[in-house]
Amino acid sequence: MIDRAHHSVRLRGIAAASIALCAAMALTACGGSESTDNPASPSSTPAQSSVAPSTSASESEDPQAAHKHAVLQAYNRFWEEKVKAYAKASVQGTDLKKYAVAEAFTTAESEVQALKAKGLVATGKPDLAPEVTSVETNRKVPKGTISDCTDVSDWTLVQQSSGAEVTLPDSRLTKYVTKAVAEKWYGRWVIVKVTPEDRSC
Repeated sequence: MIDRAHHSVRLRGIAAASIALCAAMALTACGGSESTDNPASPSSTPAQSSVAPSTSASESEDPQAAHKHAVLQAYNRFWEEKVKAYAKASVQGTDLKKYAVAEAFTTAESEVQALKAKGLVATGKPDLAPEVTSVETNRKVPKGTISDCTDVSDWTLVQQSSGAEVTLPDSRLTKYVTKAVAEKWYGRWVIVKVTPEDRSC
């Protein structure tokens, strides 16, 4: 039996890390096995960007502006591809692997597999409000962190065969804080971990 706190987390919405998806499907575990197709973590220093330093006003004020912009792009593209995968209960035909690696990919993949097993898909899309909270470029593998207010009220689970909406508890969180970690792998930013938090925003 899932305890109340754990159940609350799982009823948040399909937006991240097996929350409402798991609750709706009464799954007891939502973690996926490691994907054999997932690219390996970099074992050496990623290639440095060849883009010349910008002299724009924004970068003069914030030398990390270009990196923050790239991190946000990776995060937004990750969600775009995740929405596509949920809409058809398959990662095939999406670029999810291009923007999600490691835990971020395996979690999304396991959620999609669970959707398919239950004959469900997701319609609509979440409303995001991400901000880059830090960028560390002096690390062997550069790292960025993101804080997002994720609103999944317009992202809905439906039966793939009939289009009938899956009813979820009214008490679930539909607008909550999401934390994400990005890393620069071989010259490009990718999302490595996405963690929904049990608090509203």
